[in-house]
Amino acid sequence: MWESEGTKIEEVGHYDCAIVLGGMASWDNSNERLSIRRGGDRIWQAINLYHLGKVDRILISGQNGYLFENGLDEANQFKEVMIENGIPEEHILVESISKNTHENAVESKKVIDAYPEIESVLLVTSALHMPRSKACFEKAGFSHFDCFTTDHYTGPERGYTLSQYLLPNSSNVSDWENLIHEWIGYLSYWIAGYV
Repeated sequence: MWESEGTKIEEVGHYDCAIVLGGMASWDNSNERLSIRRGGDRIWQAINLYHLGKVDRILISGQNGYLFENGLDEANQFKEVMIENGIPEEHILVESISKNTHENAVESKKVIDAYPEIESVLLVTSALHMPRSKACFEKAGFSHFDCFTTDHYTGPERGYTLSQYLLPNSSNVSDWENLIHEWIGYLSYWIAGYV
Protein backbone atom coordinates (compact mmCIF):
# COMPACT_ATOMS: atom_id res chain seq x y z
CA MET A 1 0.00 0.00 0.00
CA TRP A 2 2.96 2.36 0.53
CA GLU A 3 4.47 1.81 -2.92
CA SER A 4 3.51 4.17 -5.72
CA GLU A 5 1.77 2.50 -8.62
CA GLY A 6 3.79 1.54 -11.66
CA THR A 7 3.36 2.58 -15.30
CA LYS A 8 3.72 0.35 -18.32
CA ILE A 9 6.47 1.48 -20.69
CA GLU A 10 4.03 1.88 -23.58
CA GLU A 11 1.96 4.29 -21.48
CA VAL A 12 4.90 6.62 -20.81
CA GLY A 13 4.76 9.86 -22.79
CA HIS A 14 7.71 11.92 -23.98
CA TYR A 15 9.86 13.93 -21.54
CA ASP A 16 12.72 16.35 -21.95
CA CYS A 17 14.55 14.81 -19.00
CA ALA A 18 14.35 11.84 -16.65
CA ILE A 19 15.76 12.45 -13.17
CA VAL A 20 17.13 9.22 -11.72
CA LEU A 21 17.79 9.20 -7.97
CA GLY A 22 20.94 7.57 -6.66
CA GLY A 23 21.20 5.03 -3.87
CA MET A 24 21.26 2.12 -6.27
CA ALA A 25 24.87 0.94 -6.11
CA SER A 26 27.89 0.40 -3.95
CA TRP A 27 31.55 0.55 -4.95
CA ASP A 28 33.50 -2.69 -5.22
CA ASN A 29 36.98 -1.52 -4.15
CA SER A 30 38.61 -4.88 -4.93
CA ASN A 31 37.47 -4.88 -8.56
CA GLU A 32 37.13 -1.10 -8.95
CA ARG A 33 33.61 -1.08 -10.34
CA LEU A 34 30.03 -0.29 -9.46
CA SER A 35 28.03 -3.06 -7.87
CA ILE A 36 24.29 -2.71 -8.48
CA ARG A 37 21.83 -3.19 -5.64
CA ARG A 38 18.10 -3.80 -5.90
CA GLY A 39 17.51 -0.12 -6.72
CA GLY A 40 19.62 -0.56 -9.86
CA ASP A 41 16.36 -1.07 -11.72
CA ARG A 42 16.17 2.75 -11.67
CA ILE A 43 19.12 3.19 -14.02
CA TRP A 44 18.13 0.19 -16.14
CA GLN A 45 14.66 1.59 -16.74
CA ALA A 46 16.00 5.09 -17.46
CA ILE A 47 18.44 3.74 -20.06
CA ASN A 48 15.59 1.77 -21.62
CA LEU A 49 13.32 4.86 -21.68
CA TYR A 50 16.10 6.82 -23.37
CA HIS A 51 16.71 4.20 -26.06
CA LEU A 52 12.95 3.96 -26.69
CA GLY A 53 12.84 7.73 -27.32
CA LYS A 54 10.68 8.40 -24.25
CA VAL A 55 13.24 10.77 -22.68
CA ASP A 56 15.77 13.06 -24.35
CA ARG A 57 18.16 13.43 -21.42
CA ILE A 58 18.94 11.68 -18.17
CA LEU A 59 19.96 13.49 -14.99
CA ILE A 60 21.64 11.23 -12.44
CA SER A 61 21.24 12.72 -8.98
CA GLY A 62 23.37 11.78 -6.00
CA GLN A 63 26.95 11.37 -4.92
CA ASN A 64 26.50 8.76 -2.18
CA GLY A 65 24.80 8.59 1.18
CA TYR A 66 27.78 7.35 3.17
CA LEU A 67 29.31 9.37 5.98
CA PHE A 68 32.85 8.41 5.02
CA GLU A 69 34.52 8.17 1.60
CA ASN A 70 34.40 4.65 0.19
CA GLY A 71 35.18 5.14 -3.50
CA LEU A 72 31.56 5.64 -4.57
CA ASP A 73 30.82 8.70 -6.70
CA GLU A 74 27.56 7.28 -8.00
CA ALA A 75 26.34 9.94 -10.42
CA ASN A 76 29.66 10.35 -12.21
CA GLN A 77 30.35 6.62 -12.25
CA PHE A 78 26.91 5.90 -13.70
CA LYS A 79 27.52 8.59 -16.31
CA GLU A 80 30.48 6.55 -17.54
CA VAL A 81 28.34 3.40 -17.60
CA MET A 82 25.66 5.17 -19.65
CA ILE A 83 28.23 6.45 -22.14
CA GLU A 84 29.54 2.90 -22.48
CA ASN A 85 25.94 1.84 -23.16
CA GLY A 86 25.47 4.16 -26.10
CA ILE A 87 24.08 7.33 -24.56
CA PRO A 88 25.88 10.45 -25.83
CA GLU A 89 27.62 12.45 -23.11
CA GLU A 90 25.69 15.60 -24.05
CA HIS A 91 22.43 13.82 -23.15
CA ILE A 92 23.61 13.02 -19.61
CA LEU A 93 23.38 15.54 -16.79
CA VAL A 94 25.02 14.94 -13.44
CA GLU A 95 24.23 16.23 -9.97
CA SER A 96 26.93 14.85 -7.69
CA ILE A 97 26.51 16.89 -4.52
CA SER A 98 23.45 15.40 -2.82
CA LYS A 99 23.64 12.75 -0.12
CA ASN A 100 19.93 12.19 0.59
CA THR A 101 16.53 12.52 -1.03
CA HIS A 102 15.94 16.09 0.16
CA GLU A 103 19.25 17.17 -1.32
CA ASN A 104 18.49 15.21 -4.53
CA ALA A 105 15.45 17.41 -5.02
CA VAL A 106 17.12 20.72 -4.13
CA GLU A 107 20.25 20.11 -6.22
CA SER A 108 18.33 18.62 -9.17
CA LYS A 109 16.19 21.76 -9.26
CA LYS A 110 19.34 23.87 -9.66
CA VAL A 111 20.53 21.72 -12.56
CA ILE A 112 17.15 21.71 -14.33
CA ASP A 113 16.80 25.48 -13.88
CA ALA A 114 20.09 25.91 -15.76
CA TYR A 115 18.45 24.34 -18.84
CA PRO A 116 15.39 26.45 -19.75
CA GLU A 117 14.65 24.14 -22.68
CA ILE A 118 13.80 21.35 -20.20
CA GLU A 119 10.09 21.73 -19.61
CA SER A 120 8.90 18.19 -18.94
CA VAL A 121 10.46 16.00 -16.25
CA LEU A 122 10.03 12.35 -15.32
CA LEU A 123 11.15 11.39 -11.81
CA VAL A 124 12.53 7.83 -11.69
CA THR A 125 13.03 5.96 -8.43
CA SER A 126 11.95 2.85 -6.56
CA ALA A 127 8.23 2.42 -5.91
CA LEU A 128 8.86 2.21 -2.17
CA HIS A 129 10.92 5.42 -2.27
CA MET A 130 8.59 7.42 -4.52
CA PRO A 131 6.17 8.86 -1.90
CA ARG A 132 9.02 10.58 -0.05
CA SER A 133 10.82 11.53 -3.27
CA LYS A 134 7.71 13.05 -4.83
CA ALA A 135 7.01 15.10 -1.70
CA CYS A 136 10.62 16.36 -1.63
CA PHE A 137 10.55 17.37 -5.30
CA GLU A 138 7.27 19.23 -4.83
CA LYS A 139 8.69 21.04 -1.79
CA ALA A 140 11.87 21.92 -3.75
CA GLY A 141 9.78 23.79 -6.32
CA PHE A 142 9.20 21.32 -9.14
CA SER A 143 5.80 22.57 -10.24
CA HIS A 144 5.04 19.80 -12.71
CA PHE A 145 6.61 16.41 -13.13
CA ASP A 146 5.47 12.85 -13.59
CA CYS A 147 6.67 9.77 -11.76
CA PHE A 148 7.99 6.46 -13.04
CA THR A 149 8.45 3.82 -10.35
CA THR A 150 10.82 0.86 -10.49
CA ASP A 151 11.65 -2.33 -8.60
CA HIS A 152 8.22 -2.94 -7.12
CA TYR A 153 7.85 -5.37 -4.25
CA THR A 154 4.15 -5.85 -4.90
CA GLY A 155 1.44 -4.82 -7.32
CA PRO A 156 -2.23 -5.26 -8.16
CA GLU A 157 -1.46 -8.40 -10.14
CA ARG A 158 1.28 -10.75 -9.03
CA GLY A 159 2.23 -14.18 -10.28
CA TYR A 160 3.16 -16.27 -7.28
CA THR A 161 4.69 -19.72 -7.51
CA LEU A 162 3.72 -22.67 -5.33
CA SER A 163 7.07 -22.55 -3.54
CA GLN A 164 6.35 -18.99 -2.37
CA TYR A 165 3.32 -20.28 -0.49
CA LEU A 166 5.13 -23.27 1.02
CA LEU A 167 8.68 -22.13 1.80
CA PRO A 168 9.55 -19.41 4.31
CA ASN A 169 11.70 -16.62 2.93
CA SER A 170 14.09 -14.67 5.15
CA SER A 171 14.06 -11.75 2.70
CA ASN A 172 10.65 -10.79 4.09
CA VAL A 173 12.43 -9.47 7.20
CA SER A 174 14.68 -7.18 5.15
CA ASP A 175 11.68 -6.12 3.05
CA TRP A 176 9.95 -4.92 6.23
CA GLU A 177 13.15 -3.13 7.22
CA ASN A 178 13.07 -1.23 3.90
CA LEU A 179 9.43 -0.24 4.43
CA ILE A 180 10.07 0.92 8.01
CA HIS A 181 13.09 2.88 6.74
CA GLU A 182 10.82 4.76 4.31
CA TRP A 183 8.19 5.42 6.99
CA ILE A 184 10.79 6.81 9.39
CA GLY A 185 12.41 8.78 6.55
CA TYR A 186 9.10 10.36 5.57
CA LEU A 187 8.28 11.23 9.18
CA SER A 188 11.76 12.69 9.73
CA TYR A 189 11.50 14.75 6.56
CA TRP A 190 8.06 15.99 7.59
CA ILE A 191 9.41 17.09 10.98
CA ALA A 192 12.37 18.80 9.26
CA GLY A 193 10.07 20.54 6.78
CA TYR A 194 11.52 18.77 3.72
CA VAL A 195 8.10 17.46 2.63
